[in-house]
Amino acid sequence: MKLNKLVVGITACGLMTAAATANAETWRFGLEEIEGSVQHGYAEEFKKLVEEKSDGDISVELLPYGTWGSTYSALYDAVQSGSIPLGFGSGALGGTVPESQLLSLNFVMPPDQLETAQVLNSDEFLKSDAWQKAFRERDLVPVAELAEGYQVWTSNQEVRDPEDMENLQIRVMDNSLLREGYKAYGASPISIAYGELYSALQQGQAEGNIQPVFAHEEMGFYEVQDYMIFAKQAQFVATLMANESWYDSLSDSQQDMLDEVTDELVETGYDIQDQFNSERLDTIKSKSDINIIELNDKQRAEFRELAKPVRESFVDDVGERGGDALEALLSAFDKAEED
Repeated sequence: MKLNKLVVGITACGLMTAAATANAETWRFGLEEIEGSVQHGYAEEFKKLVEEKSDGDISVELLPYGTWGSTYSALYDAVQSGSIPLGFGSGALGGTVPESQLLSLNFVMPPDQLETAQVLNSDEFLKSDAWQKAFRERDLVPVAELAEGYQVWTSNQEVRDPEDMENLQIRVMDNSLLREGYKAYGASPISIAYGELYSALQQGQAEGNIQPVFAHEEMGFYEVQDYMIFAKQAQFVATLMANESWYDSLSDSQQDMLDEVTDELVETGYDIQDQFNSERLDTIKSKSDINIIELNDKQRAEFRELAKPVRESFVDDVGERGGDALEALLSAFDKAEED
């Protein structure tokens, strides 16, 4: 009799657990990158923390690149509409949130990668009125920033100062601000579809390229380039954004939990990208004889001076709120230096 009661009790507990799992709220999270990427590593940690902190009341469904469509705009549209409540947006996000191009400006952020990650996620920047309103005007909310590593130049010629970049046909994303930035260095920036870039570099239709280390390795770009140049001019930054209506419908405790999770993930995200990019750079070095160039402070200063006027162009292009967001970011870095 006691055994029967025990079996009944265990069965009841199992049914309750199954019911709780079945009734769990699901947060769908769209990624711009494939499984095994920096974004995916961050998202896996996000999923684990959210599910732990919610005691299983929330489950997170990860949607890597390709599961929601083939163009980044499809993901951004899905987050705006709420069909996917959470998603990453990076370089291509400028077409949806023009102010987000701020994160592509060269020589705005310090060369220290962890400091950059911390400041991008500080209240002084992330929760500034200008940054929040830029997204909320497009039915989005910026929740966190993921710095995925340095944007690294590759070329078939040495690049150590602006003169070396004169007339260099360097591929940039289809972004007017990026084109203007590289024109300021004297280059001749061109836009080529990502999937066609390897053959374009191989055939000489493009002479240079700009990508984070992991992308150079993933796509094999290093195989058809002679030099890899670390100028530490910018990091590749992805914004974790939420659908505005979905975010505002969360309870206060859920919003607080989301803040706790993203705060915990600032250093975790840094560690993920650091390990990921270090391993990918080692792979590049082991599989090729590409020449690695690291610019010194004097060389970086020459490029920095040429990049400064592009900040004004950014403000002219996107308006006063873009200027306010830039000021918020610069002030946040100044505050971090003082502290």
